[in-house]
Amino acid sequence: MSKNLLIFALCCAAFFFGKKQIMAQDNHSKHIETLIRPPYLQAGDTVAIVAPSGILKNRNTEIEQAKALLKSWGLYPVVGKHVFSQNNHFAGTDAERCEDFQKALDDPKIKAIWCARGGYGAVRILDKLDYTKFKNKPKWVIGYSDITALHNQIHTLGFESLHAMMCTSMQDNTESIKETISTFKDALFGKPLNYTLEGSKYNKIGHVSAPIVGGNLSILASMLGSKTSIDTSGKILFIEEIGEYEYTIDRMLQSLKRAGYFDHCVGVLVGDVSKVRKNTTLWGSSVQQLILDVLADYSFPIAFNMPAGHEKDNRALILGRMVDMSVNKNESKIVFKP
Repeated sequence: MSKNLLIFALCCAAFFFGKKQIMAQDNHSKHIETLIRPPYLQAGDTVAIVAPSGILKNRNTEIEQAKALLKSWGLYPVVGKHVFSQNNHFAGTDAERCEDFQKALDDPKIKAIWCARGGYGAVRILDKLDYTKFKNKPKWVIGYSDITALHNQIHTLGFESLHAMMCTSMQDNTESIKETISTFKDALFGKPLNYTLEGSKYNKIGHVSAPIVGGNLSILASMLGSKTSIDTSGKILFIEEIGEYEYTIDRMLQSLKRAGYFDHCVGVLVGDVSKVRKNTTLWGSSVQQLILDVLADYSFPIAFNMPAGHEKDNRALILGRMVDMSVNKNESKIVFKP
């Protein structure tokens, strides 16, 4: 090979690999770009209460208590037309539930959409919703459990949302859910969210600063392969669950793993895994160990004992927000960036 040809080949190689590296850096920066933050609430703002999922049979009292809570904060609640509609398992037909949610998305006076309950059904209206007006005037969408489907959709559009209590949480004595209520209020009004978590021998030590995404494990797994499956690259994944067997928890985590969910994830925050069902054939280890076993191939930090999910102490999490997560055996700290 001539000297000139060798120089040319080296230049081409440098250009190619340099371009590849720049593209990789661009892709990484795309993953960690700041999501759009809806305006925090102020006294006098309007909050819509809607029911995009399960039926609200005999739950009038909780809705009234939720309205009273909002009013005590100086907010004005409006209840969707079909909140108490009934269509077998659901709070009205798909069309009715979609109508209420769409109206709340489109109304510029409404500053937040508070989901009355979870259950199941949000996925059935995802592809019927139009976010055109929401993109121009974003607002907080609030809920957990089945509302993870909506959080996923909103995150893929580039907006933050709020994993927090729902109206039916008011069935509990307010004193027993005081942290749940206070962190919900703090998140809505833009006050700092900082959590110190109880330590765990299962914690995987480390520190990371990244956006947090996620929600209910069953819903996250059900979104795989769809356009509303979230990109976890460069992000901390939060998971919680209720009422599942350990083998189904393992199966869902293995499905996420095989789909590459954890390949570029930078941390995992584990919330409440409640009411784990007993199988006739015992799993043989704790849920915490099950999670560690699935994630054994990854070096990122893992924090357990986040009080968020289906227990009374359900602290608010701003999905899509940058957080500092420091994990040690004796305690973990979760600090949301302002």
